[in-house]
Amino acid sequence: MTLLRTIAACVCLTPPAYACDLALALAVDVSGSVDSTEYRIQMDGLAAGLRDPIVSEALVRGKARVMLVQWTGSSRQMVTVPWTHIDSFEAIDQFAVKVANDPRVWRNFSTAIGEALESTMSYFDTVSDCKRHLIDISGDGVSNEGVEPSDVHRFLRTRGVTVNAIAIEESEPDLTAYFFENVIVGEGAFVVSASGFADYPERIRKKLLREVTQQTADLK
Repeated sequence: MTLLRTIAACVCLTPPAYACDLALALAVDVSGSVDSTEYRIQMDGLAAGLRDPIVSEALVRGKARVMLVQWTGSSRQMVTVPWTHIDSFEAIDQFAVKVANDPRVWRNFSTAIGEALESTMSYFDTVSDCKRHLIDISGDGVSNEGVEPSDVHRFLRTRGVTVNAIAIEESEPDLTAYFFENVIVGEGAFVVSASGFADYPERIRKKLLREVTQQTADLK
């Protein structure tokens, strides 16, 4: 009996096997404060960041799943590039092409960050075989419509979803502090600041590096 109990204990303590290291949802702000040029900067910068040699190798090695979400006001969140299995460099390149060419869905609506998180969170049910679940959300303003982002935090924690953010401080100089207090959640969650949209490509690249390689050093 003692031997059986020992074997049972070992089986219970064995960590689960995961088919995928990271499920990464890229949630892009397309609210009314983002003009067409700024939208283009976001998409091109995101595509370039995904093609970074270290980022792409980490995603391929981890057999990651990645998807793209556009979001703005209440009830306006859409998956525009669905979960994609990154099992080769060709796969990450094809995903980056789709991101760069993704047509904008909305243009003139408010900023509902809480609903963006709530909606995006629901899609992780289909990638439960991934070890880490992460929402990478960008934004250039505070939430001004719908549920407060902080009200979604307990649901995100329960489901094991971490939220990191990039605060684009084009017209909101205190946005990083707002995102830190109200948007990010989860172990090791962090905010990266971009002084404006022109700064976005380099900042999103560094953010992706930190996320996919699980770096802990503070980004300055």
